[in-house]
Amino acid sequence: MPKVLCLAGMVIAILILVLFLLDLAVKFPFNRINAVMDITFVLCAVALGYVSWSTLREQD
Repeated sequence: MPKVLCLAGMVIAILILVLFLLDLAVKFPFNRINAVMDITFVLCAVALGYVSWSTLREQD
């Protein structure tokens, strides 16, 4: 079960990263209302992906 949760965290991180990078690059989903919010969500997605990946690697 913990491996499934780590993989789910990585999938969610990738989805959030793609969504907000698209918003920064081409103004697609949210019409780039606030660039600071986009950058914050990108950084949080990278952090979530890293934490999920490192936790997955520590599992037996």
